Amino acid sequence: MDLNEILEQIQGFIAQYAMQVIGAILTLIIGFWVIGRITKLVKKAMDRHIEEESVRDFLGSLVGIGLKVLLLLSVASMFGIEVTSFVAIFSAMAFAIGLALQGNLANFASGVLILVFKFFKVGDFVEVNGHAGTVTDIFIFHTVLVALDNRLIIVPNGQITSNAIQNYTAQGMRRHDLTVGIGYDDDIDKAKALIEEIVKGLPSVDLDAGYDIFVKELADSSVNFAVRFMAKNEHFWPAYKVFFERIKKEFDANDIGIPYPQMDVHLDKGE
Repeated sequence: MDLNEILEQIQGFIAQYAMQVIGAILTLIIGFWVIGRITKLVKKAMDRHIEEESVRDFLGSLVGIGLKVLLLLSVASMFGIEVTSFVAIFSAMAFAIGLALQGNLANFASGVLILVFKFFKVGDFVEVNGHAGTVTDIFIFHTVLVALDNRLIIVPNGQITSNAIQNYTAQGMRRHDLTVGIGYDDDIDKAKALIEEIVKGLPSVDLDAGYDIFVKELADSSVNFAVRFMAKNEHFWPAYKVFFERIKKEFDANDIGIPYPQMDVHLDKGE
């Protein structure tokens, strides 16, 4: 093969593929520009709904990579390259990775749901999957709680979203459901008036939210009152402690007994 034949083949190749090459280059330039714009818009949208920066960056990168892969496959098809084989390979790889990391992927997906939909936030007192505590950190794979006894509880996010979530502090106030017992010989009306006076005197109680005091049970050795009132989250436990301290002092001062378990033993001396 002489030089003329080689030049003719080169010219023929250029004539045949020149427009395709130019079209591919233009497609790549325009495509990468469009992908950049789309990625920025997606990140801006996530900035308004996702507080965790690492989640925003990861999801933004995931969108960008996915769009770039689609762009490259589109360019390859312009040259007559069969892309179905590439799609099959990518699918097989994604399936294998998914099987290997299915637990972590479930935790990741659940973490995204928690951060996007805000089922709870840092500082909330929640009960999830049988664990109760104050939320201190929300990570992409797990959530950290501190229990009332100061235990640190780390809960995988997948276990959180697959079970019921109880958020005790989401409404800003919590209701106390307390029980106060008096003796059967004590004056019910007097006891009820004292309890109401104590509830109204608690500085941390939201009286506008209403309260309720009523006899709920005639127990074996006591008449039990149900006492319900609302307190703000930051005053919930202080209200609990002050209430029972005042109940004891006021009942003692007004001769109202607080029953306690006791047993009467009768001895038969015989004849």
